Amino acid sequence: MSSDYNHDPSEDQRSLWSQEQNDLKKQLVLEDAVSFDAATLTGLKYVGGVDLSFPLGDHENAVACLIVMKMPDLQIVYKEFLHTKLHLPYISGFLAFREVEPLLKLINQLKSNKPEFYPQVILVDGNGLLHPRRFGIASHLGVLCQTPTVGVAKNFLVIPSEFDDMGSLKGKFKESLFRKGDDYKLVGAASGAVYGTALRTSNTATNPVFVSQGHLVSLETAIKIVLNTSPLYRIPEPIRAADLESRAYIRSNVLL
Repeated sequence: MSSDYNHDPSEDQRSLWSQEQNDLKKQLVLEDAVSFDAATLTGLKYVGGVDLSFPLGDHENAVACLIVMKMPDLQIVYKEFLHTKLHLPYISGFLAFREVEPLLKLINQLKSNKPEFYPQVILVDGNGLLHPRRFGIASHLGVLCQTPTVGVAKNFLVIPSEFDDMGSLKGKFKESLFRKGDDYKLVGAASGAVYGTALRTSNTATNPVFVSQGHLVSLETAIKIVLNTSPLYRIPEPIRAADLESRAYIRSNVLL
């Protein structure tokens, strides 16, 4: 673990990051602006997934992975990796400033080298609207690459004053999510705003994933895409493959 990783940015730095998020958020579009039929997903041919993995005990060296799968059989048609060094620590609410740059590089590389496989929507391992400033990494990445994105998080991000009582929330999930396709809308206690939804994506895995809009996609369309890319497992295949492939890359390569 590097000294850079341990360095906690100042309040001034956090304030600058918050301002940058708020500035980028002005470009955010939360309605469907997609190249396929949002109601039926007809015409959806390529779905991307992005993730980063780290060697055990190493918070600086990382491997970013971009996967593109062809619908509806979810076969991988493109994959690429990028070894990168992340010099910022993980700070809740500011994940994009740590991880978005290598993901954007991979997306731009695909656009230049293999544009025929450019995804019509990208699933991001992280949050979109489900974020203290309603602008998580899925939204941040979507605005920067001007591509529809969906946030799919494995764990729930607590947002003060909006979602404080996790015990009550988990109880609601158990009461509402019985089978694949069931969802429970995440409505902020103070604002009444819909941040996303807890979505059950598997009949065997009982824990939901947390789906939120990234950019250029409605929540309803985001839910359909996640369900249609999760035939067997809790995690949608494009993200699951990006995670597995990046971990396999780390095992077979020495990261210096």
